[in-house]
Amino acid sequence: MKVLLIAGARPNFMKIAPMVRAINKHNSMSGTEPVDQLIVHTGQHYDYEMSRIFFQDLGLPEPDIHLAVGSGTHAEQTGRAMIELEKVFFETAPDLVLVAGDVNSTLAGALAAVKLQIPVGHIEAGLRSFDRHMPEEINRLLTDAVSDYLFTPSLDADKNLINEGISSNKIFLVGNIMIDSLLFNISKADNRTALSELGLDKDGYGLLTLHRPENVDSEKSMREIISALSEISRNTPIVFPCHPRTAKNIERFELNHRFSVREGLTNICGNGNRINIIPPLGYLDFLQLMMNSRFILTDSGGIQEESTALNIPCFTLRDSTERPVTITEGTNTLVGIDAGKIVTEVNKVMEGKVKNGKIPDLWDGRTAERILEIIINQHIYTSIYNPEDVEQL
Repeated sequence: MKVLLIAGARPNFMKIAPMVRAINKHNSMSGTEPVDQLIVHTGQHYDYEMSRIFFQDLGLPEPDIHLAVGSGTHAEQTGRAMIELEKVFFETAPDLVLVAGDVNSTLAGALAAVKLQIPVGHIEAGLRSFDRHMPEEINRLLTDAVSDYLFTPSLDADKNLINEGISSNKIFLVGNIMIDSLLFNISKADNRTALSELGLDKDGYGLLTLHRPENVDSEKSMREIISALSEISRNTPIVFPCHPRTAKNIERFELNHRFSVREGLTNICGNGNRINIIPPLGYLDFLQLMMNSRFILTDSGGIQEESTALNIPCFTLRDSTERPVTITEGTNTLVGIDAGKIVTEVNKVMEGKVKNGKIPDLWDGRTAERILEIIINQHIYTSIYNPEDVEQL
């Protein structure tokens, strides 16, 4: 069996790394039919050096194929990825294409494969924010609609798929593959030096991530969020590994004076309790900062899950989430971008009024093993068109 793993942006890397480990472990066992795996990096995340850091941190080998799709509008990026992936499918003839998450490369891989009648497995299927203004929501809906294997992280995802009319025979509740990566790497992260280089103590700071266009492309939204952060940072320093898109808009909106900008991991003590911008971090350094923080402020999807697994209070700077289990069972709270609400909720944590959360079922570090077992036990057919036949379709 030949399985092709598609990754396009940083969130994907954490989702394919456990699959690579699970396949390698399977292939090392005597008496098993080996699984041939190919890693395709579409290059949607076009900062190659940052991609390389994540691959190294996660123990991933260099991608077998790098497509260098780059940035652009959603249509441009998805279209280029589909064109290049179709060529890869013709050349490699995989038995199964595995896509993960909800980025443009996820949808491109699923559509290009299903058009060639190659079975598609979607890791992290069934998540819904019910907000179609989010491009990721469209990617999730369409990818799930054409996939043959829907690997879900939680029971609410199963229910979403059933409500959309998808056959239960395609749905497999396997757990959260992001947590596979987290649990596998937590001891490595504990040995990193980011915390000491920044002069931080455990529970002595808040951690911030901010990158979604609806938050960072709007000056009004940015000012509202920064107003809350400034109030919070009077008493508690905030560490902010800053996304390049966000950094550009901070400069464009002339908001630099509201931050303390660091060119590296330098000690933030002695400079007042401000919002401290530091460069983007690799997976292990960021995990160390996350697992030692007092609270997390984010608009990221994956961090909502990781904070729940780490039992750290998380405040999501959005009005909706595709991961409601992190609210109903975990440590997450939706606060939107209302400055008053953000400050009020963070102050509750600082006063010791912490939300009691639990880790959802099957978030145990064995999701990739369950996915691989399902794949191996299913009878997979491959029907791929010959390139010369395409014009006749």
